[in-house]
Amino acid sequence: MSNRLSNVQILQIAEEYITGFHQCLDSVARERLYLGFVEAPALDVIREFVRSNIAQDLPQFVAVEGDTVVGWCDILPESLQGFTHCGRLGMGVHKDFRGKGIGERLVAATLDKAHEKKLERVELEVYASNQPAIELYKKVGFVVEGVKKKGRKLDGVYDDVVCMALLFE
Repeated sequence: MSNRLSNVQILQIAEEYITGFHQCLDSVARERLYLGFVEAPALDVIREFVRSNIAQDLPQFVAVEGDTVVGWCDILPESLQGFTHCGRLGMGVHKDFRGKGIGERLVAATLDKAHEKKLERVELEVYASNQPAIELYKKVGFVVEGVKKKGRKLDGVYDDVVCMALLFE
């Protein structure tokens, strides 16, 4: 591992990382390959989202190199009665930092916090074309529960949506 990557820290999100998180989220979204949106919501929306997560002590972590956010992972608990034992995972890593183990470190930290918060089930959806992410999720214990055939159509191209979950024992 290069010295540069050994300097990447996995930290619980804090106010000081909101702008960097927004920039990283926007960068990944604009690739139009991995996320359910093609650009980040407005900074004010993200600021409100993160502040709410901080206030509730929710599982949300960032990967930081120096002052730059290079990845994130969060697990947001469901709010509907009967589903509050479940959370939904979202994550991304800046393209220059993929394939270096940062995603695995982010997921591990976030899952630990979700377990600490007494979540029992974590769910996610990932595009079938994103094989590295699917392999990462399997490696940390997620299983495929189903596939939404042609679940996404962007720029005239279909992609299946793979539904995965992890149950805490």
